[in-house]
Amino acid sequence: MFVLFKQQNKVEVKRLYMLVKTYGCAVYGIEAIPITVETNIDRGINFFLVGLPDNAVKESHKRIKAAFGNSGYKFPGKEITINMAPADIKKEGSAYDLTIAAGILAASGQIDSSKIGEYMIMGELSLDGGMQPIRGALSMAIKAKSMGFKGFILPKSNAKEVSIVDGLDIYGVESIQEIADFFNEKATLQKESYLVDQSNEGIFHKQLDFADVKGQENVKRALEIAACGGHNILLVGPPGSGKTMLAKRLPSILPPLSIDEALETTKIHSVAGLVGANSGLIMQRPFRSPHHTVSDVALVGGGSNPRPGEISLAHNGILFLDELPEYKRQVLEVMRQPLEDRVVSISRANMSVDYPAGFMLVASMNPSPSGNFYDPNDPKSDPEYVVKRYLNKISGPLMDRIDLQIEVPAVKFQELTDERKGEKSETIRQRVVQSRKVQEKRLSTYKGVHYNAQLSTQLIEKYCQIDDTGKALLKNAMEKLGLSARSYARILKVARTIADMEQEQQIKPQHLAEAIQFRSLDKEGWAA
Repeated sequence: MFVLFKQQNKVEVKRLYMLVKTYGCAVYGIEAIPITVETNIDRGINFFLVGLPDNAVKESHKRIKAAFGNSGYKFPGKEITINMAPADIKKEGSAYDLTIAAGILAASGQIDSSKIGEYMIMGELSLDGGMQPIRGALSMAIKAKSMGFKGFILPKSNAKEVSIVDGLDIYGVESIQEIADFFNEKATLQKESYLVDQSNEGIFHKQLDFADVKGQENVKRALEIAACGGHNILLVGPPGSGKTMLAKRLPSILPPLSIDEALETTKIHSVAGLVGANSGLIMQRPFRSPHHTVSDVALVGGGSNPRPGEISLAHNGILFLDELPEYKRQVLEVMRQPLEDRVVSISRANMSVDYPAGFMLVASMNPSPSGNFYDPNDPKSDPEYVVKRYLNKISGPLMDRIDLQIEVPAVKFQELTDERKGEKSETIRQRVVQSRKVQEKRLSTYKGVHYNAQLSTQLIEKYCQIDDTGKALLKNAMEKLGLSARSYARILKVARTIADMEQEQQIKPQHLAEAIQFRSLDKEGWAA
């Protein structure tokens, strides 16, 4: 809008409104894409919002107008045009409310616009001018830092989550009034700071402990090997043998999350909207246990607006599937590619997103429909063909991707009544951490490879060499059990882990023998 002023027979044209640019982010996968919100106010009475916004973004007009009225600001009765660039990227969600509102206030002269471009601004507005938390805040903060922004203004409930990002001023606000006063220099905002405890030991005292488990020493050994090498494991045993109890204690012996792992884990949970209000980094390894009725989309991720699934939420942690044969076969089969590649790729007509899926698969199942192991001398046990049919609900290719298959027998009365405590999780975890350090040192020159379960074919050939005795042992096992090439690689990886636990440079026959015994369900003719 322009106003004409007459002064000494001269006409001066002064513009009362202006074009203002504010900045936000769209999140695809777990990565953020910068969005520039251009706000222009001119003569007329209308409101235009362009740049491929979805319905939630289009509704921001009503929320902003009510928030202005309830906070003492005027919504301009002019023609407001807002462009969200780049225009070919779909803008989704209500997190742009604050970006748009700040642009309107600045363009209408209600706040000083001179420094507004130095900050990324994101948040959902309530009708009273308050703030609601947003998703993907950590990804946005990391992008804001990489783009050179001075600071990031967002809802107070998200501020602690992103305060780990060094070199970026984080300001948590509770109302639009605070933002206006900040840019008008009527008040200051408190910077959010976050101190990370890199020792990360405080999280373990609340977890379940292996000291409470009676007996099952062979299963504890298998779980320790799985934790040391990041291997997938399947527990097979009758009801009441302790499969679920053992699986739930596995996180207590895993190494603490590194800062990089914690950042990546928090980014995924932030995108999914699972980071609690006023919560900082997720420093505890995830343990996800979806019900057997879960759909393939809920497990792997996807949807019309893609969201991470259970396997991505378990990234850097454990995905526990209890009663594995009860899951739909289609659901289990979609896990095959993520188990191999440790990433989920979701493709749509106009985009493709990747979610990390570097999880440990821990599964449990009964050995038969009745729950008991097959016994030819017990007439009450299920017939052999029934047992085979039950086991064959799990496909061979999926079973090949499980490194350790361990039988969990029923606990004997003498073990149940033994008052002696078992080995504490803390003691086991120290051995696991030491073993992981050995692997990390060996693999330090390979990007994205930290432990033995991640070894590629080339790295297996380099670091899993065996002598002639070991080759003869492995050949005999493969011929008798009908093992596949993938099972062969799994055995070598597990043997490498066992050798590392004993600080041995060379894989010895006894290491191979122990790894082979963990393929108890491998047999000729497993269903494809």
